[in-house]
Amino acid sequence: MASQGSVDGEKAKRAAANVFKIIDRVPKIDATSTAGTVLPSVQGNIDFKDLAFAYPSRPDAVIYQGYNLSVRRGQTVALVGASGSGKSTAIALLERFYDPSSGMVTLDGHDVRSLSLPWLRDRISLVSQEPVLFSGTIAENIALGKPGASRAEVEAAAKSANAFDFISNFPLGFDTEVGDRGAQVSGGQKQRIAIARAILRDPDVLLLDEATSALDNESEHIVQASLDALVVQKQRTTIVVAHRLSTIRKADMIAVTRDGSIVELGSHEELMRLPGGEYRGMVELQAVTTT
Repeated sequence: MASQGSVDGEKAKRAAANVFKIIDRVPKIDATSTAGTVLPSVQGNIDFKDLAFAYPSRPDAVIYQGYNLSVRRGQTVALVGASGSGKSTAIALLERFYDPSSGMVTLDGHDVRSLSLPWLRDRISLVSQEPVLFSGTIAENIALGKPGASRAEVEAAAKSANAFDFISNFPLGFDTEVGDRGAQVSGGQKQRIAIARAILRDPDVLLLDEATSALDNESEHIVQASLDALVVQKQRTTIVVAHRLSTIRKADMIAVTRDGSIVELGSHEELMRLPGGEYRGMVELQAVTTT
């Protein structure tokens, strides 16, 4: 029995050693590292320069090959293309969820890999198709955009996001618990809470990743109005990934991605004038399928 206990103890030690080895492992992109440059201010000029990229889990499936795009300060740029064309990948590389295999992404001329990662992500707000809400109250979830924000600031952000009225209709108002992952509120309500959080944060760069694609038509119109309010809140650089093309017609520039590179670039009006253009074809196809 003593011998068996000794063997079990050794197995436990080895198992524990493996667990701690995993815990102590520093990832290639360390979100907690304080190393890197902190810029005194952000203008919001973003450049994707000759990028090549494939996701680590599928190294043979090339997403970008010679991808180039310049976004100037204060511009709203929409990224469109077929499913799997790499629209959302640009956002992932800008936020440094991944690094390109070659080329670079720059913010105000600085390679984002040289910048402090916590600082970089603090200057950016992302509103995605499935917003992240945490267990707690509505007020607490909005206030995550600006730790220490007053209740007045939280309520002002909710008004700007078209969220104040539905929040006020709850018996506990802003003190309503959203539940695990926001289970106690609808999809459209979750989006407006997330947008209020982004408004409160007042980022230098705003990223909208198919923020309305999972909503019904009524919710989409309400949330889109909230997004429009966020975009015009101040002159900030905004990148929009869109499937529903009706939501991005007012963008300063629309970039069409195909086979890992930009194949068309211009305003809605400019691209609609291209005979046989890819964007024009997508708009016409969506118009047919939604009528």
